[in-house]
Amino acid sequence: MTPEHTPDSILIVDFGSQVTQLIARRVREAGVYSEIAPYTKAAEAFARMKPKGIIMGGGPRSVTDDDAPQAPAEFYEAGVPILGICYGQQVMAQQLGGEVQHGDMGEFGRAFLDIDQDCPLFDGLWQPGERHQVWMSHGDKVTRLAPGFRAVASSEGAPQAVAFDPERRFFGVQFHPEVVHTPDGGRLIANFARHVCGLAGDWTMAEFRETKIAEIRAQVGSGRVICGLSGGVDSAVAAVLIHEAIGDQLTCVFVDHGLLRSGEAEQVVSLFRGHYNIPLVHVDAEEQFLSGLAGVTDPEAKRKFIGKTFIEVFEAEAKKIGGADFLAQGTLYPDVIESVSHTGGPSVTIKSHHNVGGLPERMNMQLVEPLRELFKDEVRDLGRELGLPDAFVSRHPFPGPGLAIRIPGEVTKERCDILRRADAIYLEEIRRHGLYDAIWQAFAVLLPVKTVGVMGDGRTYDSVCGLRAVTSTDGMTADVYHFPGEFLANVATRIVNEVRGINRVVYDYTSKPPGTIEWE
Repeated sequence: MTPEHTPDSILIVDFGSQVTQLIARRVREAGVYSEIAPYTKAAEAFARMKPKGIIMGGGPRSVTDDDAPQAPAEFYEAGVPILGICYGQQVMAQQLGGEVQHGDMGEFGRAFLDIDQDCPLFDGLWQPGERHQVWMSHGDKVTRLAPGFRAVASSEGAPQAVAFDPERRFFGVQFHPEVVHTPDGGRLIANFARHVCGLAGDWTMAEFRETKIAEIRAQVGSGRVICGLSGGVDSAVAAVLIHEAIGDQLTCVFVDHGLLRSGEAEQVVSLFRGHYNIPLVHVDAEEQFLSGLAGVTDPEAKRKFIGKTFIEVFEAEAKKIGGADFLAQGTLYPDVIESVSHTGGPSVTIKSHHNVGGLPERMNMQLVEPLRELFKDEVRDLGRELGLPDAFVSRHPFPGPGLAIRIPGEVTKERCDILRRADAIYLEEIRRHGLYDAIWQAFAVLLPVKTVGVMGDGRTYDSVCGLRAVTSTDGMTADVYHFPGEFLANVATRIVNEVRGINRVVYDYTSKPPGTIEWE
């Protein structure tokens, strides 16, 4: 797995589906490395990776549109297996001589497949004559198969719901095997990756570690690297990995921007200076960040200011240590996916991430982002592989912009201090009840709303605190964590009694989607 050649891999082509990243999850769960490329850059990714197979995902467009996204024509001549999912099936059928039409009725949600014939995707799973649940989301359907294909399963709204060409090892499925609502979907994708493509399924985090170390050494050479620590798991894992690769060529810069959780700065400094003996510069930049955030209420403006100021601080610290050639960051795959559209162009993004988007040209520094292809739980696995304490690796995710995006409205030191105290109480109670490891992420939010309350015999007019807790696997989708009512009541009582400035507590029951995990 090097930047130039990743033969034991699967290339996943993104046509804009909201669940494309789940295909990568399923492939990696089968022990096979995968990368996602937007369809506009798929040919370039194929030439670089030289993968053993291709999966083409779904998308919101219709292949009947004049400007519908297409797969690179060379895919079909490359001699590697292809699996087309939903739009991927339809575009493959159309490009190879089949026909796709708008259906009289679409299928959305749970559907059932009738298995008509054997197929390599079904090995060990489905037999002819059986019926199995899948998850559909389509309006168009394949009405005539391309030459060489035969239908092997059908549904009420898609007579060619599964089709394949045994000679070229091309497969098309109208349903979405990547989502949990297709119970056997992960095993179907594993069959494609391992049985059809012939991959061993032995990709491990230990292999990733060794290969990334070699990549970092090749990229950096004798250069110096400055790594920005945010206080979260991602940047910490990136720093330890890079230090293992290049030793004292790395200097970490921990920016205490005044937007951290309670006790976080002390924990990070202790870990890096004491446990790992990694060169660390601790910068107190609270005044610089908070003064710049004064009066800023737009969440995107907050994120962009924080990202810009991080870069400025890194630039100043790099000069102090005699210059650096590279800036290392803990950028993850979900950061990249949320910040860059599937077209690779300037279309709508969910939100900007402070560590995605490159560097100012004036810095004359290159980025080192060794975690860019990983999901959060994979980063945790890598952290354990590197020997980081589990108590640190298992911490809930914390955003780079810190408390700034958990304080809708203006960010001030007073509001940060109020939120820090409320958040600490919330997490303390979660740990005390043994719930911390069952939750993906839990935190408090200080709302820009004041309400009337009564404390003792007096009237209060103070802020509202929102509590959030979700379960997830990789942070791309999330569901609310269902606390017992007694637990929430107890936390609310403690916060109101112990945190001056809060007189009301509410709980956020929104899943992702439609919401995001963070509030801003």
